[in-house]
Amino acid sequence: MVTRHKQDGFTLIEMMIVVSMIIILLSVAVPVYKQSILRARETVLHDDLFTLRKTIDEYTYDKKKAPASLDDLVTDGYLKQIPKDPMTNQADWNPTMETDVDNIDSISVGIADIHSSSDQISTDGTAYSSW
Repeated sequence: MVTRHKQDGFTLIEMMIVVSMIIILLSVAVPVYKQSILRARETVLHDDLFTLRKTIDEYTYDKKKAPASLDDLVTDGYLKQIPKDPMTNQADWNPTMETDVDNIDSISVGIADIHSSSDQISTDGTAYSSW
């Protein structure tokens, strides 16, 4: 009488099918994950720019002059700290300075607007530095 022993485990074909399915799922999930991270960083950039612009306006209305630098906003208590640009991961914002039109030399009197210093292009096709 011949007895057969049943072996537990998976065959090579079963393992290959499972690994192939995992690879297919990862090939779809990784780009979606990266895109969601980028959209989150863009949302943070919009929020930071809004906050900085609002704070610059508040400083200008309160002090009757625009801040000379972003550090003025921190030292005068308008911000706890200058936020990091989420695209460059540094607090290296690109301020647009306003000039005194009454003065012939056009001396810069303070920050009028703020932009990202990133040279990358956003998901809507515009440069982050133009936001």
